[in-house]
Amino acid sequence: DGSGLLAGAVVTGLGRGELTARIESVRDAAPGLPRLVLVQALAKEGRDEAAVETATELGVDEIVPWQAGRSVVIWRGERGEKSLRKWRNVASAAAKQSRRATLPAVPAVLATSALAARVGECVAGGGTAYVLYESATLPLAAADVAAASEVLLIVGPEGGIAPEELAVLETAGAAVVRLGDTVLRSGSAGPAALAVVLAATRWRA
Repeated sequence: DGSGLLAGAVVTGLGRGELTARIESVRDAAPGLPRLVLVQALAKEGRDEAAVETATELGVDEIVPWQAGRSVVIWRGERGEKSLRKWRNVASAAAKQSRRATLPAVPAVLATSALAARVGECVAGGGTAYVLYESATLPLAAADVAAASEVLLIVGPEGGIAPEELAVLETAGAAVVRLGDTVLRSGSAGPAALAVVLAATRWRA
């Protein structure tokens, strides 16, 4: 039902434009641990929406749009509201396709100052926050994520994260990491990072 309830049913009837079914089992799906949050910088050519779709299929719990300083795309006014609705619709469709019991939260777009506050809350609550940065020395695969209550992954825009933004996020408590030796597009870096974290946590269960 999008809120964690799973039902098993048997189709009992099929007609034009309608389907009837008999519910045979109902259960609550246990939330996955750690809680996974993807902070995705706004990107052009639908790359951010592609990240939303794949991240949802992978099981992310929250996708936060970030108005980074170097984002070419800018969400303002009616356009911003329309874009946010589109992200939410993409997440909803991907959740249905992947047969998820829960829909990921997609809150309003954050500026860098608000994102830094969100990082601080994550770290203070026993979570860990990571900024994906191509010149970082620490690989995400080497980070200790197993004991975290929440893992927050931050992906920058096409032009990269500005040095001053990186400094703000580090001061808030985020660690700077890289994925590998190649540079990924903004739309593929987030799902790749999620897969690394999932391989070290949920997928081991």
